Amino acid sequence: METRIIDSREDFAQWAIDRANAILTDQGSELATVARHGNEAQIGATAQALGQAIVDALLEAFDGLAGDE
Repeated sequence: METRIIDSREDFAQWAIDRANAILTDQGSELATVARHGNEAQIGATAQALGQAIVDALLEAFDGLAGDE
């Protein structure tokens, strides 16, 4: 994902919306597909990937805020 300058609350809100959409499009759709056709191990691994994507996005946001100090 490309670097974005966030100068306002609206910029941050748009970043969050875009990031959540990207996560759901990628990992969320993969989880739905695996849930229909996969076994428990595949479902667990795919759910873990979704959770990791969320953690990565939160850390990305935190790192951006911490860089302002």
